[in-house]
Amino acid sequence: MQPVDDRILEIFRDHGNLTPAAVEKFGGPSSSHASRRCKQLARYGLLEQIVTGLYAITEEGEAYLDEEFDASELEVSAETS
Repeated sequence: MQPVDDRILEIFRDHGNLTPAAVEKFGGPSSSHASRRCKQLARYGLLEQIVTGLYAITEEGEAYLDEEFDASELEVSAETS
C-alpha cells in the first residue's frame, strides 16, 4: 500500500464507480498514477474492475478504510493475477 491509496479509496467510497481520470478530477493523483494504483488495488481486492478503465470499491476496500483489517493481510486475488 502507498499513502495515496487511502485517498483513492476514499474518493471511490464518496463518488461510486470511477475511471482514473475521474479520480484525478475529484482531487486524487494524476490519472496515469491513479490508473496504476487502481490496477494494483484491484489485484488486492480493494477495488473491482467493472470494465476496462472503470472501477468500484469492494467490501474489502470499505473494511480497509474503516480499519477493520490491516493492509498486511492483503493477498493478490487469483482472479486478477
